[in-house]
Amino acid sequence: MFEKQPTEADYQGNGSKRISVFIAGDSTACDYEPAVAPRTGWGQVLNRFFDEEHVVIVNRAVSGRSSMSFINEGLLAKILADLKAGDYLLIQFGHNDAKKEDPTRYADPVAYQTYLAQYVNGARKAGAIPVLITPVNRRKFDENGKLIPTHGVYPEAMIKLAGELQVPLIDLTERSRVLFEKLGPEETKRLFLWFKPGENSNYPEGIQDDTHFSETGALEIAKLIVAGIRELNLPLAKYLKV
Repeated sequence: MFEKQPTEADYQGNGSKRISVFIAGDSTACDYEPAVAPRTGWGQVLNRFFDEEHVVIVNRAVSGRSSMSFINEGLLAKILADLKAGDYLLIQFGHNDAKKEDPTRYADPVAYQTYLAQYVNGARKAGAIPVLITPVNRRKFDENGKLIPTHGVYPEAMIKLAGELQVPLIDLTERSRVLFEKLGPEETKRLFLWFKPGENSNYPEGIQDDTHFSETGALEIAKLIVAGIRELNLPLAKYLKV
């Protein structure tokens, strides 16, 4: 089911004191229109896990963006202009940073850290709490049912930066690896966009997408992030519903 996302009025003005949880990320996190359902980003369903009286999810993730292009297009600046003290900024990039063939998005691992630091420092300057999230895995298995990493050294680069800057970090790369290997190659298909021809009206010719999630998959990834928030013992955790 398509999620109706909060409007600007939900988190700005009107005397609202709700905590805003902003999301900066790529296609694995962003919102999608009904025309491509059940394609769903984890940020699109994260609000289901929070007490909406106290927390509003503001999903600013945009498909196809890297840590660099998100900044260069002014998307981070727009978030920082809206952040207020006590808000959160969830930061997940890595799917597009390694694309050397695209100079508008490519950021080598060192540059990746430099760009991520801008998100962290910008959030802190606003009095908000940054949380780094390593990139979620793609569905790619070897013949033994073990997940094949597709993000290279980028997750490790983020983990190292989190240690250096003392930033809360959710290792979604590792958490999703454990989940996907537990489910196995066939069962994980239901988490992604896998349809046979004629099986879904939005994908009449069928689709085999090992990167983007179905609503079921988005919910499972959101659960991993919620578990990370709990384990980090962030103050935000007290507003979780379950």
